Amino acid sequence: MLRSITFLISALTIMIGYLIGSYFVDFALKRVDINDINSAPPAAENIRDNSIIVPERPNFASENWTTISEDGLNLNATHFLPDKQSRRWAILVHGYGRDQRYAWDYAEAYLKQGYEVLTPDLRAAGTSEGIYVTMGDKESDDILLWIEKILQVDSQAEIILHGVSMGAATVIMTASKSQSLNLKAVIEDCAYTNAFDMFSMQLNKIFNLPSFPIMNFVDIVSKFKTGISISEAAPINYVKNINVPILFIHGTEDKLVPYYMMQELYDACHSPVKEIFSAEGAEHAGSKNLNPNSYYRRIFSFIDQYAEDYD
Repeated sequence: MLRSITFLISALTIMIGYLIGSYFVDFALKRVDINDINSAPPAAENIRDNSIIVPERPNFASENWTTISEDGLNLNATHFLPDKQSRRWAILVHGYGRDQRYAWDYAEAYLKQGYEVLTPDLRAAGTSEGIYVTMGDKESDDILLWIEKILQVDSQAEIILHGVSMGAATVIMTASKSQSLNLKAVIEDCAYTNAFDMFSMQLNKIFNLPSFPIMNFVDIVSKFKTGISISEAAPINYVKNINVPILFIHGTEDKLVPYYMMQELYDACHSPVKEIFSAEGAEHAGSKNLNPNSYYRRIFSFIDQYAEDYD
């Protein structure tokens, strides 16, 4: 009798845990409508700044690029061409709940500096296929495919990765995984150390719920639904393997991804060339908007100083 009761309690606990984990996985990671390019996971609506409008498309020639992810998703990107063909390339990676259009103002700045620019729609975003976001894990593998595609076009390309928020987490993991000598520098703007910790904080803010045991359920269920546990989307575990110059950017008033996370990433990084750019008073992903001139001046100065010559 006792054994039966114990079994029943265990079964109910597992079932309840799965239901709770499933709800929050879908809330945080599942795209609401795969046929709507503006669609994002419900959680994105709670944390993103809806006052930010879609940037204008850069007034440069462009072409559509496609590739297929390792798990069979059709992925799309836009290649913008500068006025003069260049060996310089920048892959600009958008954040959580966004799509490539929100990288177009960044693209404009790079194009004016003479860069070839690629702005991908990450999986489950924009016009790319996919149901679930993986907070940079599988996305970083997808960016590796875009690097390969660039090298098919220009084997001598000198590639810069620049990502914002989840895009920053993505480029950190991409750079860690990449073996390409063509990768010359990384610009990460307000990445989190670990998606598990970031979502734990939001769980408390949005639902006033504790992390334990809910996030533990989420971690387990996300593995079943997306192939990746939330805790695996952890740039802090990857940043130590980066060996190219990397610039860490973070707003001091970031409430979504606390400023201390940037310091932890910087401290864990073993790159021989690493710098911090703290944007005083900037909120999450707001460093550029706070002072665009200062933002881009610092970025291009960093690249010009530390990345290999493009001559």
